[in-house]
Amino acid sequence: MTGDHRPSGLRFVEYVVERASQPRQVARANHALSSLSPADYVSLLALLTAWSGTLVILDGALHLGILVVFVAFGLDKLDGYVARRTGCASPYGRRIDSFIDVFAYLVPSALVFHYAIAPNAVVSAVVGFLVIGFGGLRLVRHNDEGFGTEGEVSYYRGTTVVHTAVLVVVNFVAVETLPFWNAWLAAVTLAVACPFMLSDYRCYKTAGTQWVAGLVVLVLAGLVLAVGYAP
Repeated sequence: MTGDHRPSGLRFVEYVVERASQPRQVARANHALSSLSPADYVSLLALLTAWSGTLVILDGALHLGILVVFVAFGLDKLDGYVARRTGCASPYGRRIDSFIDVFAYLVPSALVFHYAIAPNAVVSAVVGFLVIGFGGLRLVRHNDEGFGTEGEVSYYRGTTVVHTAVLVVVNFVAVETLPFWNAWLAAVTLAVACPFMLSDYRCYKTAGTQWVAGLVVLVLAGLVLAVGYAP
């Protein structure tokens, strides 16, 4: 018969040490929540909104779903403003933002292409893979490298996932309204554009470019609203 023949005092000390380590393990597990800043909570609200828009798209209400995802775009931009105003910008927050960008831009874009644009399932699979694959790698690279700088101006390396999402919506509106535009042309433009997310193109991050992006999204939202709900 075998058993633990160590002195009872030694076993008791090991038991106390093991129990004492448990609170620290719990603290480490809760670190992800305790480290959230006000800007991160805005990011999570963007995630909730983007996921809601995705579900609406899956239910077949494409125009409404795109409009809801546009609200997530606004919240995604708001979290950066909150981070700057509160001084809580951090690498951790940047990783959270990139994680949410997958659901705010890449997944809805692939679904809109699949349900509203793709000429067939094979093309949908290929273009969806390019959108999510190149977009995901672009976000991973940004987390690894951060922003580039030129003088006092920072920039993204490569086109952003926002550019890709905007291009999908532009194609969505074009296919529905322009007689000379079709699903195959939309597929080609997206297939060509996706690799540019991993290029060395410099997308400068200035107040002007942020305002232009916001204006473009507002115009697209108006077009989607007009196309989907015009009498």
